[in-house]
Amino acid sequence: MLRKLFYFLLFSAVIISCKSPEARSPVKSNSGTFIKESAVRNKKIYDDEKIFIGEIIAKDSTHNYISSENGFWYYYNKRDTATTEMPDLGDVVKFTYDIKDFNGSLILSEKENGLQHYKVDQSNQDLISGVREGIKLMKEGETVTFLFPSYKAYGYYGIEEKLGSNIPVQSTVTLHSIEQSNEN
Repeated sequence: MLRKLFYFLLFSAVIISCKSPEARSPVKSNSGTFIKESAVRNKKIYDDEKIFIGEIIAKDSTHNYISSENGFWYYYNKRDTATTEMPDLGDVVKFTYDIKDFNGSLILSEKENGLQHYKVDQSNQDLISGVREGIKLMKEGETVTFLFPSYKAYGYYGIEEKLGSNIPVQSTVTLHSIEQSNEN
């Protein structure tokens, strides 16, 4: 009798284990609304910052502001009209820069940042995109002040204990030298 019970249980286990697994329904499905809402929110932030920067430019009659294709504005503190050489892909540039808010309060000084060595468009250096793009508009020896909307600066993350999230900044950059790469 024990033998028959053993075979019956073994046979039952084999039959039950042969059943194919059933697909589980997803616990949560994403509809993509978060991404769409985030894009709308970011466009609104940029539009508000663009208006704010436009008001600052309108109030400042001492500087001649230039609008960049890359979504920021700048003016020359020191301009070189004799040289035509600007940094190209792979060139190594040496520069200094600071970061201020639009009230003029210093957030990061040139001393804190130090002399930067940057290989144009080929370095993974921790620079904000506005500075990386702005350097390509400069010539050796020039000093330029850039007005960056938050997405070209520190964006959503800001700088811990120094700059909040989604804050536009200004940066004064001095390009000290351009070392041409062999490819140029």
